[in-house]
Formats: sequence, structure tokens, C-alpha cells
Amino acid sequence: MKKWDINISSKNSFFNLDITELWKYKDLIFMFVKRDVITIYKQTILGPIWFVIQPIMTMLIYIFVFGNIANISTDGLPHSLFYLSGIILWNYFSECFTQISETFTQNTEIFSKVYFPRLVIPFSKLFSSSIKLFIQFILFLIFFFYYKLSLDIIDPSIWILLTPYLIVLLSGLGLGFGLIFTSLTSKYRDLKFLLQFGIQLLMFSTPIIYPLSSLDGDLLFLMKLNPLSHIIESFKFSFLGKGFLSFNGIIYSSIFMILIVFLGVFIFTKTEKSFIDSI
Repeated sequence: MKKWDINISSKNSFFNLDITELWKYKDLIFMFVKRDVITIYKQTILGPIWFVIQPIMTMLIYIFVFGNIANISTDGLPHSLFYLSGIILWNYFSECFTQISETFTQNTEIFSKVYFPRLVIPFSKLFSSSIKLFIQFILFLIFFFYYKLSLDIIDPSIWILLTPYLIVLLSGLGLGFGLIFTSLTSKYRDLKFLLQFGIQLLMFSTPIIYPLSSLDGDLLFLMKLNPLSHIIESFKFSFLGKGFLSFNGIIYSSIFMILIVFLGVFIFTKTEKSFIDSI
């Protein structure tokens, strides 16, 4: 009787997130991260410099449109610093979300030919997006130290230490929503158009171009239902001294993130068994 080194079988558990198995494929995750970060910019002139150009161009557009023309409040903070603090976090979340949401549709061929834990792809997207976030965060720190040391018009606090946890929350939300949408779009292709439209609406319902302090009543209540609002406002409060740092809001965002990750992994693992038949 033959003894096999590896036995591949269908996973029948209610919730299947095998971290041990993912760790065994860490080299594959690294390979996909390298592909995402290096290959995409291999034939471009500026290469990874685009990681910096994109948030700067977005910041300049926001300053011109929302700061100068619409004259939207920035809580008394410099426009560049206020917008950039929201842009880098939003870029990270939206990229995790959109990249993971294309897991099944963009990797059909490789999924149909070779076995590896399908969650390797979503996790590689998280890591590659984190590299971009790291570069853009350095850009933010340059602006931050300039305004702090030269003009001393911002008031950072000890809650800066909360930043890694805020990033984890963003990662979890991007992962959870991405897994849900890639599972649904594997069968219902038209949902990808809803994703493109919906993520734009979500951006405007998140305090990136405006502070929560400019809202009140029912509108403020609705904005606080968005878990991203508490994350971005907490980040701004920690570094800039303006915004809302609500522990209840952080707890709400944490619970929301955990639930959406569990739901995303559950739907994803159920879909991966038969998605090849519907692609």
C-alpha cells in the first residue's frame, strides 16, 4: 500500500482558515508579492516612483477642488497634510479590496492546473499592498515632520502607537470584502461593475476630504456606521491632533472587521470548490 506525502482532499469544515498550511506556502506568497510589485512596473519609465506620484497627484487635485474651490473644512490643518493622511489609508484599503476581489477571475488558469491553498493569492495581495503603503507612509512622514518641526502647527499624541493596529483593521476589512466579492463575481460577473461604482461611493462616505467635525445629526450618525470612518479619524487624531478618537468606534470597527473576515473566508472556501465550473 502506497503512502502519500501529501493528501489533497475537499475541506468540509464550516470555517477553513489553515494558517499552518498557508505558512508552508510562504515562498509562493513571496513569489506572488514579487510579481505584483516588480513585474507590474518592470516596463515603466518611473517604476516604483509611481507609488509616490499617485498620492501626490491625488492630494493636489483634492487641494484644488475640495480645498480651494469647494472650500471644505480641514479642521484648521494644512490641506496637504489633511488630505494625504486620508489618501494613503484609503489607497491601501481600496487596493486590497479591488485586488483581492479579482482573485478568481484573474487566476482561473493557474487554479485549474495546480493545487495550492487558494487563500495564498489574497494574502499575497495584502503584502504587496502593504509595501506600497509603507512607501506612501514615508511620504506622509516627510510632510508630517516638515509641518511639525518647521511650523509646529500639528499636535501628535501618544496614540500614534495605535497605528499598526489601525493598519491591521484596514487589512482585515479589505481582505473580508475582497473575498466576498471575488466569490460572488465568479458567478455573477456584472457585480464587478457595482464594485467599481460602489467603491467610489464608499470613499465619499468616508472622512477623507472632510472631517467628521463638519457633520452633525443623522448624517454624522450614518457616517459613524462606516467602520473606515473610525480608523481614519483615529489616525488623523493620533498624528495631527485633530479628529475623533473613540474607543467605542475602534471596538465597533474591530468587531465589524472580525465578522467580515469570517464571512469572507466562509464564502470563499465554499466557492473555491466549484468556481471552475462557473467561470
